Amino acid sequence: MRSVTPVGDTPFKVTFHGVRGSTPCHGPDTARYGGNTSCVSVEAPGTMPIVLDMGTGIRYFGEQFRGRPFRGTALVTHLHWDHVQGVPFFQPLLEKGNELDVYAPAQEDGTSVHDAFSRIICPPAFPVTLDLFSGSFRFHELADSSFDIGEVRVTSRLVPHIGATLGYRLECGGSSIAYISDHQQPYDGSFEVPDSVMELAEGVDLLIHDSQYTPAEFEKRYYFGHCTSEFAMGVAMKSRAKRLALFHHDPGRTDDDLDAVSGCGVSGLEVFAAREGLVVNV
Repeated sequence: MRSVTPVGDTPFKVTFHGVRGSTPCHGPDTARYGGNTSCVSVEAPGTMPIVLDMGTGIRYFGEQFRGRPFRGTALVTHLHWDHVQGVPFFQPLLEKGNELDVYAPAQEDGTSVHDAFSRIICPPAFPVTLDLFSGSFRFHELADSSFDIGEVRVTSRLVPHIGATLGYRLECGGSSIAYISDHQQPYDGSFEVPDSVMELAEGVDLLIHDSQYTPAEFEKRYYFGHCTSEFAMGVAMKSRAKRLALFHHDPGRTDDDLDAVSGCGVSGLEVFAAREGLVVNV
C-alpha cells in the first residue's frame, strides 16, 4: 500500500477504496489503479469512521470491520448507481447492532433520501430490501449545510452535475479536504468555477476532484456531467488548493493513461491520480 505523507501535523488519514466513475471495470490495463467505483474513507482523531460515497469500493473498506462493532457516517454526493452500488455489500450492515448515518442530497422531486435508497436497493434490481439488513441505517437530507461529525467540521454545497449533487469540505485540527467527485465543466469552453465549488475548495490541503474525460472525450460528452483533468487543475489553481487528487477515472482510462497525468502539477500544486489502496495523510 502506497502512502503519501506531507511534513507537519496530519489529523486526517485518507484512503482510496474506489476511484472509477460510471461503472466498475477489471482487466490487466486497469489493475494498478483499480476498477472499483467511488469510495474514500477518512479517519480523524476522536471521530468515528467517515466514508465519502458508497460505490463498489466500500466493500473493501468494510471488510476490516468483519466481526467488529461499527458505527460510522457516509457522506454521499448523489444517488447515481456508481456512488451507491456498494451499499448492499458493506459488511458492517450485515451484522446486528452496527449503525450507519447516511447523509445525501435532498431529492429534486421531493422523494426522501430513505425512500430513494429503498427504490434502488430492492427487487428486481436487488434481491433484498433495506429493512432486511441486520445493521441500522439513519438517513439525513442535505443541501447547503454545515455540521459536525465528532471533531470534524463538514460543509456541504450543491455543485453542478446531473440531478441533486453535493460536494463536501472536511476540516479538523487545521487541516482540510474537499471532495468533489462529479462536477459539470461549463459547456461554453470557459473554466469558470461556481462559487459553491470555490467555497468548498478554497485553500484546502487536499482536493479530490472529478477528472473523467480527456478534452477530446469532453467534446462528445460535454453534457454528461463531468470534466477534464485540465479543468480539475484549473479548479485547484483558482482555489489555491495545495494538492490535487484526480478522481472518478473513466472506466476506459488505462493505467498508462493515468500515469501520464499523475505528477503533472504546476508550481505550488502537487497533482496525482488516485488509485485504490493509496493512503494520504493530510
